[in-house]
Amino acid sequence: MNDIINPLKEIFPAHTHQRIFLVGGAVRDIQLDRERTDIDLAAALATDEYIALGFRRVEGKSTKVIWHRHVSGLGTIEVTPLAAVEELTQDLGLRDFTINAMAISLAGDLIDPLDASFDLKLKQLRPCSRRTFIDDPLRIFRAFRFSADGWDMTPECVKLIRERDWSAKLAPVPVERFSREMLTALEKSEPERFFQLMLDFNVGHGYLPELFRMQLIPAGPLIHHPEGDLFSHSIQVLQRVSAASSDPLARFCGLFHDIGKLATSPALYPKHHGHDQSGFGMSLEFCRRLRLPSIYGQALAWVSRLHGTFNQWDQLRDSTKVRLAGQAIKYGIADILPLVSAADKAGGDEPGEWRHALRCAGMTTGGLGIDPQTLERIPPPQRPDHIRQKRVEAFRSTLTTSS
Repeated sequence: MNDIINPLKEIFPAHTHQRIFLVGGAVRDIQLDRERTDIDLAAALATDEYIALGFRRVEGKSTKVIWHRHVSGLGTIEVTPLAAVEELTQDLGLRDFTINAMAISLAGDLIDPLDASFDLKLKQLRPCSRRTFIDDPLRIFRAFRFSADGWDMTPECVKLIRERDWSAKLAPVPVERFSREMLTALEKSEPERFFQLMLDFNVGHGYLPELFRMQLIPAGPLIHHPEGDLFSHSIQVLQRVSAASSDPLARFCGLFHDIGKLATSPALYPKHHGHDQSGFGMSLEFCRRLRLPSIYGQALAWVSRLHGTFNQWDQLRDSTKVRLAGQAIKYGIADILPLVSAADKAGGDEPGEWRHALRCAGMTTGGLGIDPQTLERIPPPQRPDHIRQKRVEAFRSTLTTSS
């Protein structure tokens, strides 16, 4: 706690310390002895006091007024103004969950009006009021995100989510807010919980209609997919990728690697011929709709297109292996593609030749031993084939040496 409170004391004069409170996730993380998050304060200060301390007023169209300042070593400090110290309890009661409704004054006093300390000990998620989700229905996905981090929703929390259809309330909520919660959940210890709870509570059709369709589609012939439906298969792949990597991008690609199967005609079930090709364009549009960073669309599109080929590694020609490695390097999935492919089946593993293929696919012409003058004498249209052949020769040579 002192790592945060003491630097803040140096910023604010001593006579203000009883009127300034650390609030939100930082207080929760202090109680849990976790690395601190962003610094959010609530303070009963006058406008001229903020200005004198170097804070800048920020007023959004749909958000409260806040005072903002960046401090070296601490990061960004955001202050929610209070009309008076007595207003703090009311402000805390308007927050989402009790574990986020505690405060610590700069004088060191803990303010816990909703007995959040009890919920912290049990690691349970209890809404601050019956209006928690009505006031902001996006908090439903925040609850699911906390569940992905090992928190249990209280019976009251479960009841408040189940008691109504949230489609109309969620409709005007920007998809970016949903996507932020989803990506944060993908970083947690049990990311699959976020998506399982969406189906369990039947919430989020407007954001991820693909997820709800997955449970109605066979993953493939039962001899290859005894788990049955596409959702169950995708969750298994997500779990296996998560066990091997904490990268949210890799986990995202694991969950949606078979998105192309959603385009299969039911008449062709349980097979999904060509789903790797269908998934390419679908992945790009899917990630654009979710307003995800462009790297997500590119990675998912190429994982979708290439994972089927990668799964046949032992049957591939050496030239195909090197070409596959080159594509993986070019599109930023050199580590993700083997992870997803290995997770696509129980007991899967990265091919021992993969790293050799990557090295050869990434070698320069000089590293391949290609003389510049010799390359110059080759007609331009034939040069790429010549370089590719040299990469294949280097790959074969590497395998011979390593064996």
